[in-house]
Amino acid sequence: MWPFDRGKPLGVRGERIALRFLKRQGLKILARNYRCPSGEVDLIALQGATRDIPAETIVFVEVKTRSSDRYTDPASAVNGDKRRRVQAAARYYLRTHPSEGYHVRFDIVSIVLQPGEKPRVEHIVEAFL
Repeated sequence: MWPFDRGKPLGVRGERIALRFLKRQGLKILARNYRCPSGEVDLIALQGATRDIPAETIVFVEVKTRSSDRYTDPASAVNGDKRRRVQAAARYYLRTHPSEGYHVRFDIVSIVLQPGEKPRVEHIVEAFL
């Protein structure tokens, strides 16, 4: 337990911050901590159509939170194995929910929570395929 977490694990705080951040960016949250036989996805969101992508986009989001980025940034923790597990869970979600006609992408939200500082949030759009 971190002293600045106020009783909440670091990852839970980070996911809450990421959720609020994505909502402010105009995304609608479809699921939090989606679990299935294929794995888990931290957040699943829906982004409206844009000029570049005329269809709505289902966004699978991996959230990584760290108390410091002194040695490495949080996003670097999303390695090949983690990406494959998120992709497998996304395929399961797409098979079990109406998704025809939607664009799909995979994002990372990287958060650094240092004591006494405002959270640093980085949203990496289309972080992996």
